[in-house]
Amino acid sequence: MKRLLFILLILATALPAVVAQTYSFKIAKLKYNGGGDWYANKTSLPNLIRFCNQNLNMNIAAEEDVVEVGSPELFAYPFVHMTGHGNVVFSDAEAQNLRNYLLSGGFLHIDDNYGLNEFIRKEMKKVFPEHEFVELPFDHPIYGQKYAFSRGLPKVHEHDNKPPQGFGIIHEGRLVCFYTYETDLGNGWEDQEVYNDPEPIRQQALRMGANILTFALTQE
Repeated sequence: MKRLLFILLILATALPAVVAQTYSFKIAKLKYNGGGDWYANKTSLPNLIRFCNQNLNMNIAAEEDVVEVGSPELFAYPFVHMTGHGNVVFSDAEAQNLRNYLLSGGFLHIDDNYGLNEFIRKEMKKVFPEHEFVELPFDHPIYGQKYAFSRGLPKVHEHDNKPPQGFGIIHEGRLVCFYTYETDLGNGWEDQEVYNDPEPIRQQALRMGANILTFALTQE
């Protein structure tokens, strides 16, 4: 009888948390050191999550978490997004933790918010010294998930009159990191009033973001 009461007490205690957690998983934004604005694009991930939940029947928690590069909590997220304009520094321990996460099945999407490129390339070399970023061809599956992008990444904002490019780090045949450059995808995910981008541009950005997230979750 005492054991039964104990089980009922545990169930009663846990039930509110079970009821409250109606999502299947969460995604996270990566917090890093070095002074860069890792916190940029505050409305971007909630909008991408909403788009994926509504249009792809995903069941992602409505708000992203924030996770530090060196934290063991990194392994709780199947998809981690990183952005910013400036400096990035990974310690050796952080680089090793990120490497372990990616080799364990995690996925990192890096979106250059203009100014990140020179820093992130150097820091990702700490994570994968044996690999280089390679540009993915337009027929790569990441461009052909739910939404077709036969010419690669959409262009959201113009900076240096360069074409948008998608680079990857591929380890043993698996894309572990996708780096979007000269596209400003995350800006396109923001609330419309932040940049006043035309709605067709925003929709293209959200669709490409949905492709990235879908690919990250389903690749073998």
